[in-house]
Amino acid sequence: MALPTLTPEQRAEALKKAAAARTARKELRDAIARGEETIPSVLKRAKSDQVVGKTKVADLLKSLPGYGPAKVTQLLEKTGIDASRRAAGLGERQRQALLDALK
Repeated sequence: MALPTLTPEQRAEALKKAAAARTARKELRDAIARGEETIPSVLKRAKSDQVVGKTKVADLLKSLPGYGPAKVTQLLEKTGIDASRRAAGLGERQRQALLDALK
């Protein structure tokens, strides 16, 4: 399927929208790193909040203090969650397994 041809105005608007989404996801990850947000509260909002829902679970976990790429990969394998899974795409069992593993 070919991508639609956009006018320069439509392209500029799409780029602006994408930049705003990246900024919002960065702010979310920073809030998790500072301790202002918790993973359980973020995952609870994943279905209703588009910014949270489109953020990869691995990126959310890497924002936690003490969790780097190796630890996150190990945690995702342990809970059976694919590394490319987004927060809104987690099933109830996957979400619960992740929350249990973080305790």
